[in-house]
Amino acid sequence: MTIGGAADGDRENRVIQAYRYALEPTAAQEQELRSHCGAQRFAYNWGLARIRTNLETRAAEASSGPTVDQRAPAVEWSAYGLRKAWNQAKDEVAPWWTENSKEAYGSGLANAATALKNWSDSRGGKRAGRRVGFPRFKTRRAAWSCRFTTGSLGLVEADRRHLKLPRIGVVRTGESTRKLARHLDRGSARIRSVTVSLRGGRWFAAFSVEVVRADRDLAQPFAVVGVDLGVKSLAVLSTVCMPKWPMRAGTDSTS
Repeated sequence: MTIGGAADGDRENRVIQAYRYALEPTAAQEQELRSHCGAQRFAYNWGLARIRTNLETRAAEASSGPTVDQRAPAVEWSAYGLRKAWNQAKDEVAPWWTENSKEAYGSGLANAATALKNWSDSRGGKRAGRRVGFPRFKTRRAAWSCRFTTGSLGLVEADRRHLKLPRIGVVRTGESTRKLARHLDRGSARIRSVTVSLRGGRWFAAFSVEVVRADRDLAQPFAVVGVDLGVKSLAVLSTVCMPKWPMRAGTDSTS
């Protein structure tokens, strides 16, 4: 979708805005949502396990004495590298992978790559703040979520109470999607991704949207505006004496 430009005399300002909607999935759709969240968690843990095993192997080889040429090669942990390795191994490690959208696995691997980069940057002094440890594996107690960036996702045309998710289909929302729909209809917004999550027993869909906002030019850009900073003196006497503010009880004050 093409985002429309600002009107004459306005400045175009692009911002990323979130639109979150409560979902009312059917029992079958809820099972699919859980399956996709589990698939993202599985891919995330698989990526971490792959890198951790490689690091431990190389560390053991370094201490046992093999030459550099004989050591196991380093494994790339970028999102691209993990996705490439996943595509080569998925039929063996997850023969059921076709039950879910490929986006579930891709988002899990992307999250793993981000977590590994944060750890590496922190260890190398490239990341400010408290030192970050090696990423932890996610259990079923972790937050349930799954992100989609491609596929059939968005709002349902001429329907303000349903949205579309890849592989899951049309899901009813607990509230109107009118505000986002107006931006999409005007061409002033573009959906970047949608993340479904389970919070407090309810499912939510959060759209990450790039929105164009028009900031109007000032009518009087050089006008002077006065600002009252407060009363500096309580009173000014005829003797030009300015009494101080009353102090707390028990302290000196000028009457």
